[in-house]
Amino acid sequence: MSQDKQYTPPRVWAWDKPNGGEFSQINRPTAGAMHEQALPRGKHSLQLYSLATPNGVKVTVMLEELLERGIKGAEYDAWPIRILEGDQFGSGFVSVNPNSKIPALMDYSMAEPTRVFESGSILLYLAEKFSTFVPDGHAARTETLNWLFWQMGSAPYLGGGFGHFYAYAPSKMEYPIDRFTLEVKRQLDLLDRQLAEHAFIAGDTYTLADIAIWPWYGCLVLNQVYGAAEFLDADSYKHLMRWAKQIEQRPAVKRGVRVNRTWGEPDQQLPERHSPDDFDDR
Repeated sequence: MSQDKQYTPPRVWAWDKPNGGEFSQINRPTAGAMHEQALPRGKHSLQLYSLATPNGVKVTVMLEELLERGIKGAEYDAWPIRILEGDQFGSGFVSVNPNSKIPALMDYSMAEPTRVFESGSILLYLAEKFSTFVPDGHAARTETLNWLFWQMGSAPYLGGGFGHFYAYAPSKMEYPIDRFTLEVKRQLDLLDRQLAEHAFIAGDTYTLADIAIWPWYGCLVLNQVYGAAEFLDADSYKHLMRWAKQIEQRPAVKRGVRVNRTWGEPDQQLPERHSPDDFDDR
């Protein structure tokens, strides 16, 4: 095994230089607003501030799925938060999410407006608000939430671990790539085994669990994040691949992945969303 250059941690760590990589300018050791920047507000009760990363796609897919079911109260305005430009450190965004991470949601449908942050919390909030995508039965509801919280706990190993060191770090390093690859492949194997026995993640019904997991793990095996599908031997996870392709074809998913997207093919970008008419293929 090759050895990376030895690093000796200082006695007291200090942030005295950028750490390199694509996200070095926004990787900071302090929280809170760093500049004044008000958030826009549209006409709908639900105001989403996000970007089409996997965590952002979870929420836009959820909202589009609700609308697909004819739930008019789920109409929303979606505003882009350009994280590489530091929008998440603006005073307005920090007031909605003090953690300065996308996505963040404001619900103005009640007397006291409600802020909701963390993608899993937003998904559960919307599911409970509109009484859908979480089964009513005790066992089925619990299983759905099991997988929702599994995703919240597991995805950092995929994104901040494997994804960062494989795709974004300034140089390839054997130890972190090998370590996180082992964990990601374990997670893929877990999902593949689950989907060998069930049509969807939490059983035979499409639920919150599928909406949470697909933008990370479905898009990973479909080679839509990190460009690592071949490296991970994604085709070997045949049940997971079946599910990923099935979810990808849902009309609401096709719309949701475009919202707040500011890169890629022009016809797949929709930086702002304010109406169903914003989708030119609808």
